[in-house]
Amino acid sequence: MSSPVLELKGIHRVFRQGRSELHVLKDANFSINRGEIVALVGPSGSGKSTLLHIAGLLEKPDEGEVIINGEQCTGLKDDRQTELRRKHLGFVYQYHHLLPEFSARENIIIPQIIAGMKKDDAGVRADQLLEMLGLSDRSTHRPARLSGGEQQRVAIGRALANAPDLLLADEPTGNLDPETAGEVFKVLLGLARGAGLTAIIATHNPDLAGKMDRIVRLEDGHLSEG
Repeated sequence: MSSPVLELKGIHRVFRQGRSELHVLKDANFSINRGEIVALVGPSGSGKSTLLHIAGLLEKPDEGEVIINGEQCTGLKDDRQTELRRKHLGFVYQYHHLLPEFSARENIIIPQIIAGMKKDDAGVRADQLLEMLGLSDRSTHRPARLSGGEQQRVAIGRALANAPDLLLADEPTGNLDPETAGEVFKVLLGLARGAGLTAIIATHNPDLAGKMDRIVRLEDGHLSEG
């Protein structure tokens, strides 16, 4: 049996302000296997974003281990962690964070070029993703000319551009109306399943959470199943 794509072992995260301490994560343990799609749920302010940032090597835990594809990552130098993020991780946030001066197609091409892919090959990959996202006719449009749902679909394409081992999505439909959110999530889930992608998707929506392989709840700093 292959090792998990991601393991979190004994993760603690404390935020300090003056003499007060807020223990956001308390001995959090988690693992996800290849091809699994997991919903991360919990009350607002429970630490879901912090957990995803730690899993994505964007934030360091106070204690514990982050293991990606069998490699212990918490003690690595910043340049190695950056390399791991570029090669193995994809991120989708609540707000799309697209580059406003570039087209939808260019927003998907750029991360591929940064990762070392030739521009022509990156363009082919971008066109494939835009077609799967139902955005081929919008490829030359800049973000300002796209609807909220279209912008978020481009952000999903950008996250998948380098074929990551693990997708981390933080409330990816949180800024959208219910109908658009459902459409965007359907696209995201379809692409993830079609590619055999491993994903952790934080959501407040119980209907969306119920469509994933399992649900992990974060409450009072602890992770539990269901």
